[in-house]
Amino acid sequence: MLNISFIKNSVLTYIISALCAGGVLAAENVHQSVGQIADWVGIAVVLVFALAYVLVILEEKIHLRKSKPVMLAAAIIWALIGFAYSGDPGHLEDAIRHNFLEYGELFFFLLVAMTYVNTLLDRGVFDALRDWLISRGYTYRALFWWTGILAFFISPIADNLTTALIMCAVVLTVAEDNPKFVSVACINIVVAANAGGAFSPFGDITTLMVWQKGVLEFQQFFQLFVPSLVNFLVPAVIMQFFVPKERPALGSSNGHALKRGGLTTLFLFLMTIVTAVCFHNFLHIPPVFGMMAGLAYLKIYGFFLRRYVSSWSQATEVPPGSKDDPYDFDVFAKIAQAEWDTLFFFYGVIMSVGGISFLGYLDIVSQDVYGTLSPTTANTLVGVLSAVIDNIPVMFAVLTMYPEMSETQWLLVTLTAGVGGSLLSIGSAAGVALMGQARGKYTFFSHLKWTPVISLGYAASILVHLLIST
Repeated sequence: MLNISFIKNSVLTYIISALCAGGVLAAENVHQSVGQIADWVGIAVVLVFALAYVLVILEEKIHLRKSKPVMLAAAIIWALIGFAYSGDPGHLEDAIRHNFLEYGELFFFLLVAMTYVNTLLDRGVFDALRDWLISRGYTYRALFWWTGILAFFISPIADNLTTALIMCAVVLTVAEDNPKFVSVACINIVVAANAGGAFSPFGDITTLMVWQKGVLEFQQFFQLFVPSLVNFLVPAVIMQFFVPKERPALGSSNGHALKRGGLTTLFLFLMTIVTAVCFHNFLHIPPVFGMMAGLAYLKIYGFFLRRYVSSWSQATEVPPGSKDDPYDFDVFAKIAQAEWDTLFFFYGVIMSVGGISFLGYLDIVSQDVYGTLSPTTANTLVGVLSAVIDNIPVMFAVLTMYPEMSETQWLLVTLTAGVGGSLLSIGSAAGVALMGQARGKYTFFSHLKWTPVISLGYAASILVHLLIST
């Protein structure tokens, strides 16, 4: 972990230095756009955010949840701006409300999606899929391909983190005594899940932000399907030659039965996605309202599902609410199981970056990066940077800067921010989670060994996208 922190901190230090070095230019931008603010405020704001992000990086070492430092940083940043700002108070209030509205839409969208995923887990849908794979008795190589392909096609609907965890559970169940295979399979799963999430607004937080911002329409994301597939296939084809053809000892499934309502919940989730898309495309209503309608679908279905509890319990003599009760369902319990630390982390990031943008610093970065480099080069670097820091603040910064780019280039930065995290195990939530799940077998350095091969897929996906789009 020391080396990982060193890599992230080195890049972060470079960014801080670049921002602070532009202090004079930042002050000019501030004076032109938001009134007289002391120069020290801008530097203090950047340092506060940098310190908070260092604590985020050190989360596993100091055991401080990542949401806590960024939430505090957001409060300090806007307090500093409010203390030093001498312009129109309404302008400052509008800026805060604008950023908070963006977060609010993202929050409720993700909350509904997380609730559905938790419900699908509770109803045994993913367990049934895992048991089915285990019972097939596939060879190592077949299992390598099946877990990768399923990760690629499930992550656009669910999310890359949940998908990766499910597929990793399959690998560990059937091949726990083969650490070499577990390592390669986990790398393949991470790449596949991140690639699959890149061509769907529902597959990754970055694609969701791009869609909700209105930069790209829902159907335009599917132009990234072929580049995303290339991103997954290029390293997978190479890595498969290092996977044995032998058949592992048949793993034993846990015998999870698909609970009542599992397939219905899956159908309702798909209908929720359809509702969100239709609200956005045909009614010009923000997609989050469609997602909230989808939550109503689940809540109403949960009401009817619970009506069977008493009669079933009496017939089987199983106490209502027992873990053996397949009808017991509480939608508010699933909402409570959402990843609250992640949701509040997004709040801290969005509000902090919004404050930095208010001071004009993102204008400087936009001029320095998108003004001096070609859009293709700049967007390629965004993907590389997202592998070291995190794609959420990087993509939000790009959306806040909103550089003038063609549709092809907006699709490119969406692709690179989504798949760039696969270059390192620490570059995506899927990679970090699997390092914990397959501890000792899938590590930072085992992934780093395959980074050159993954880079080939990264470069190939960019090339394919540019060839298709021209």
